[in-house]
Amino acid sequence: MPDGPRAASPADVPDGPRAVPLPTGEPLLELIRVMDRLRAPGGCPWDAEQTHASLVSYLTEEAYEAVEAIETGDRAAMREELGDVLLQVMFHARIAQEHPTDPWSVDDVAAGIAAKLVARHPHVFGDETADSAAHVESVWLARKTAEKARGSVLDGIPNGLPALLLAAKLRYRATHGGVDVPMAGERARRAAAGAVAAVGAEGIGDLLAALVAEAHAHGIDPEVALRAALRDYADRVRAAEPETTP
Repeated sequence: MPDGPRAASPADVPDGPRAVPLPTGEPLLELIRVMDRLRAPGGCPWDAEQTHASLVSYLTEEAYEAVEAIETGDRAAMREELGDVLLQVMFHARIAQEHPTDPWSVDDVAAGIAAKLVARHPHVFGDETADSAAHVESVWLARKTAEKARGSVLDGIPNGLPALLLAAKLRYRATHGGVDVPMAGERARRAAAGAVAAVGAEGIGDLLAALVAEAHAHGIDPEVALRAALRDYADRVRAAEPETTP
């Protein structure tokens, strides 16, 4: 492997047909100039008074709108919504330039993620090989855990995620981290297996919706109930890690 991460060069990009030419990056530079003009003295009063904290809700909203465009297959909306997400990144980076003691810019953001991608893809930019996508995921998680000096494969997962998304994230991290701990008790697992067998894979969405309705009918908040179960699952994963991970 190389001594350290390096930036990808045109020679690193595989040849092959492209739907559009390789981007030049000039529109990104124009966006930087536009954002700077809005934020600078004499620019937009609203843009000038924004902070990282005041923009949080916009970042969340734009991300969900991009998800919706992807799920509906609306390519025009997808392009627009991804632009709105990009604006949030540019906005936060422009605000960060003004920090009195720890300034950084969008160049630092881009350089950091480029170096991270190179470092976590040694099968592309180094001498290692990858047998499958699953192998790549396992190596990625191992390197991420080592880089951040994490004590658990679950460290770094935001607990503020919606419960269903949090469940998927916890399960992914545990299984790819080699910690085989059931997410639920045996009775619940049997019931879930039987229900899925009854409705089929295409009916899982309806099944989840029915579980939510059933929970409400019994006066139970399904979000709260799932979060409680996930806290227990996370505790069991962390307790099992010393036995299954180095």
